[in-house]
Amino acid sequence: MESKEELSFEDAMKELESIVEKLEAGDVPLEQAITYYQKGMDLSKICNDKLSDVEEKMVRIINSQGETEPFEMQEEE
Repeated sequence: MESKEELSFEDAMKELESIVEKLEAGDVPLEQAITYYQKGMDLSKICNDKLSDVEEKMVRIINSQGETEPFEMQEEE
């Protein structure tokens, strides 16, 4: 596995999805399942951290006057 800094969000998600598929198959020995679970948790944290970083960058956007304003997602009703 690449280092946490080099691993892209997409690569981390692919690895995480692969682990989930292996665990859902149910034919993994217990010790291997624990190892997969630990690696999956690490990958989940990487993904979460990367998403949080992107969210922080999007919190402020530039409006037409060049001022910053909070970025809020509008939920569909």
